[in-house]
Amino acid sequence: MRLWVGNFGWFVGGILVFVMSSPAQADLIEDVRTQLSRNAFSSAEAELSSYKSRQGVTPEYLEALSWMARGAAASQQWDKATSYATETRTLCEQQLAKRKLDAEPHLPIALGAAYEVLAQSMAEKGQQAAAVRLLHSAVARYGTTSIGPRLQKNLNLLSLAGHPAPALQATQYLGPKPPTLASLKGSPVLLFFWAHWCADCKAEAPVIARLRQEFAPQGLVVIGPTQIYGYAAYGNEAPPAQERDYIEAVRQRYYATLLDMPVPLSKQNFNVYGASTTPTLVVLNRAGQVALYHPGAMRYEELRTAVEKAAAR
Repeated sequence: MRLWVGNFGWFVGGILVFVMSSPAQADLIEDVRTQLSRNAFSSAEAELSSYKSRQGVTPEYLEALSWMARGAAASQQWDKATSYATETRTLCEQQLAKRKLDAEPHLPIALGAAYEVLAQSMAEKGQQAAAVRLLHSAVARYGTTSIGPRLQKNLNLLSLAGHPAPALQATQYLGPKPPTLASLKGSPVLLFFWAHWCADCKAEAPVIARLRQEFAPQGLVVIGPTQIYGYAAYGNEAPPAQERDYIEAVRQRYYATLLDMPVPLSKQNFNVYGASTTPTLVVLNRAGQVALYHPGAMRYEELRTAVEKAAAR
């Protein structure tokens, strides 16, 4: 098992391996991102060109190139974004002829970003069906790798709303036993995907608790899926039983207003819902259809609007 842990390292076979990038590697990605924050694409391209002439095409180079694609997408330069993303994808797949995707952290970041930007660009150009096909093919090819949830997230963003919500796996759980989503048809439902290490999730908890109380008369049900990550406090490796105890301690401390919220404990739920971003918020209407799929935190007013619409009879 490999799991990337922020800027510190990744888990390989249950062992936390720390990344010690050379100054040139670290500087390339940081410098490109700095230039993009200033909208200085020419300077960023010069930085990439200089690095490539000295080091060649490395995973670090590809991650930096993927930031070019993301930068162009952020500024809605979709032709430029498509060009950078296509180049990133092509070069990444050439690298995969001689290495596994998850052998180190930079290549999966680059490839995941390339597919993400290509799909976004297609959708922005009115080619949503093509974007969905692209992501379906990517999930089929890379769904079992570390970028699987990211690809599924982008696929869900384009195609999940208006469709029946995927079932939740709830063999293991914390708190009350989770009901099946099928049994909740007729009630609005809010799914709150969270992680024990996630500061944004902790900040979102009061919003979730407030909405649950406010919409209790309309029958709102809140379920909070989470998963085992392989580590506990400070990124220390932990076996599942120990991490489960740690999650429960986090739940008691930071989610005291939601202790009666059922918490399915399953990586499969995160894969199916593409919850590579935490929190991920999903609102279901009374017919059991996805009314909102939102990776990331939401303000009370925004989420309340979605819940109110889903709760309407």
